[in-house]
Amino acid sequence: MQITQIIELSKSRSKVYIDQEFAFVLYKGELRIYHIHEGAELSENDYLQIMREVLPKRAKLRAMNLLKSRQYTTQQLRIKLEQGFYPEEVIEEALSYVAGFHYIDDLQYAIDYITYHETGKSRKRMEQDLQRKGISKEVIEKAWQMWEADGGLQDEQEMISKLLEKKHYNPDTADYKEQQRIFAFLMRKGFSGEQIRKAMNNCDLYLTEESFQFKI
Repeated sequence: MQITQIIELSKSRSKVYIDQEFAFVLYKGELRIYHIHEGAELSENDYLQIMREVLPKRAKLRAMNLLKSRQYTTQQLRIKLEQGFYPEEVIEEALSYVAGFHYIDDLQYAIDYITYHETGKSRKRMEQDLQRKGISKEVIEKAWQMWEADGGLQDEQEMISKLLEKKHYNPDTADYKEQQRIFAFLMRKGFSGEQIRKAMNNCDLYLTEESFQFKI
């Protein structure tokens, strides 16, 4: 295996290319230890040591350090490690390692997210948020089931009513333009048209989801 290129990332780290393809990132001291420089040959033993010992240990420590400051989903943590230029197999090993200690748990993350936002976000909005964080629909659905089995209950009518009160909405005095504005606002929050119309009480029945085009 020939070292065909070395690109400096910082004063301490460099990207190493083997046979014209990116292989991994090493610290300057490691380049010296393994005698890595452009045009040099890397032995199979050294390559395997880097891939099976050096990088996995570093990726696991990186993952652990990230998890000290905040909770991550599996996908979020994978992206962080990808940004560190770790090879795919090293990333998977690091993720398996932290998951084995339950340091990452997408199901528990989803349950905690639902519990924290149950009074402030609609079910639809929370599901969209969790999917954007890389959690599957199946895991999200299971999280709802476990949350509800543990006594969780969400009253979207009450949530909408509080938002209407906050917006000083009065169905007796609101004109069509005001109704449209409030309806659009609540749609962006992830509430269904049926729930919104019910909560708005005297809202003009011509207001429908199809009346508005949103990127939620």
